[in-house]
Amino acid sequence: MQPESSKPFCYESFPSSGLVAYFSMEIAINPGMPTYSGGLGVLAGDTLRSAADLGVPLVAFTLVHRKGYFQQHLDEKGLQSEEIQPWNPSDFCTEEKARVTVSVEDRIVTVRCWRYDMVGRAGHVVPIYLLDTDMEENTGWDRGLTDHLYGGDTNYRLEQEIVLGMGGARMASALGHKVNVHHMNEGHAALLTLALLERQLGGGPLNGATEADIEEVRNQCVFTTHTPVPAGHDRFSTEQAIRILGGDRTARLELMGCFRDEMLNMTLLALRFSRYANGVAMQHAKVSRAMFPEFAIDSITNGVHAPTWVSEPIQKMMDANFSSWRRDNLYLRNAIDLPEQEILSAHAVNKVALLAEVTRRTGQVFDPKVLTLGFARRAATYKRATLLFTDPKRLMEIATAAGGLQIIYAGKAHPQDEPGKALIQKVVEDAATFSNDLLRIVYLENYDWKLGAILTAGVDVWVNTPRRPYEASGTSGMKAALNGVPSLSILDGWWIEGCIEGFTGWAIEDGADDAAEADSLYRKLETAVVPLYRDTPEKWARLMRTTLAFNGSYFNTNRMVKQYIRNSYYPVKLIEQA
Repeated sequence: MQPESSKPFCYESFPSSGLVAYFSMEIAINPGMPTYSGGLGVLAGDTLRSAADLGVPLVAFTLVHRKGYFQQHLDEKGLQSEEIQPWNPSDFCTEEKARVTVSVEDRIVTVRCWRYDMVGRAGHVVPIYLLDTDMEENTGWDRGLTDHLYGGDTNYRLEQEIVLGMGGARMASALGHKVNVHHMNEGHAALLTLALLERQLGGGPLNGATEADIEEVRNQCVFTTHTPVPAGHDRFSTEQAIRILGGDRTARLELMGCFRDEMLNMTLLALRFSRYANGVAMQHAKVSRAMFPEFAIDSITNGVHAPTWVSEPIQKMMDANFSSWRRDNLYLRNAIDLPEQEILSAHAVNKVALLAEVTRRTGQVFDPKVLTLGFARRAATYKRATLLFTDPKRLMEIATAAGGLQIIYAGKAHPQDEPGKALIQKVVEDAATFSNDLLRIVYLENYDWKLGAILTAGVDVWVNTPRRPYEASGTSGMKAALNGVPSLSILDGWWIEGCIEGFTGWAIEDGADDAAEADSLYRKLETAVVPLYRDTPEKWARLMRTTLAFNGSYFNTNRMVKQYIRNSYYPVKLIEQA
């Protein structure tokens, strides 16, 4: 028998019934389907795209979100308002005949699903099932349970999680799928473990479950946590759990230690029932183990789907030089040999397209020759979008030395996140105050998949300034890297692993407070970024090459999915046993 370290990766090693079911509250499936809010959903969509490309036997479950997340509108002062995004699943999906039911507050709710086929580059299909409660046999309230992504209060959230977890597990069986591995992408789907336990007991009372029954369920489940702070984990009161989930189920979960601080903790539930768990970056796994020290939590660093996020000009350039990158993303390493002028020219096309979009949206005309920074992500206070404005005088001096500086912002705040909305207003206010002929700042509304692709490909530098250790991973900088765009970022999340100073970008050094980290941000702009961009375009081209070669070849979902297969879904020892 070969030692594990030398065993080749081989899809033929799957057990004959080796189907994986992937559960996620949000999935970015298609740009025309508003079934995602941001990073978690985009990561889920990229995971499934790579699973399809790699031929992985996998199906996925999510909610249909008939009214989407929300369309963001900003007034001239930066005040955010929201508009629903209604869409018709029949325009993109096929309705399945299967029906299942779940119990919500002692009401029987019927669930159907819509199928979307994610087709890989060689024709392999990953079916995605969108669960839907908008049916005549359900009450008006229950028909709306699958309407809004992250809408309503915690009662609505728990009811949605029953539909996703318990309804999804039952739907997999109703569709005839014999699932070996249930992958919970974040704790929203943790209640699927209860459905599996009830199936294991054949409808018998939960209080009759033995340790062997629980172990049987555990052997079928794996879990990925994405949240590095306690407040980010879904928690529900005992009263909510008893009322919505039921007394018997709540009692069983309490007995199993799934409550913390008198709250049902969905991350804790998922961990209790999983044989394998991971964080989404090396540092995030460390933080997660500190929060849940009784569990072994591995790390599989996130990635992005290269063909989705590499812009057309960069794709054409790479195809002309090494088309093998499409078959195997490791060949992106060959970008180290790209002609300097070709990568500069390809990026120039992307930059012109981005600045044209800025003009179309805002009427402002930006200069394609001027150094342009990008900052776009969910508008949460810990991401510190205003750190760049800590010292306006110094920022202006940097803009003057650079011969001009352009900063493009974008990002949505959750409709109930008032501090996040206030942060957007502050950025818009500062942009109006500090902008002049040399320093141009703009905030683009309604950050989504399409705008994200234009931004990450078209800016010159991607900026990220989270307060450590609140960034679980972050993937926008990975998308930028796949287009040769370096990052200037805090050493948190993925950037701890991706930063090679001066070769893939620059690290903002840890400081005692925001002012100290702003000082490091300014110093890197003054001493590294501006001189390199302004004075040595050939060296900037080399920086773009190393960024694409080093980070593009690693921080992609093809590598990530292979790691899930070998470490989470079917570790070598399990394959040998099969």
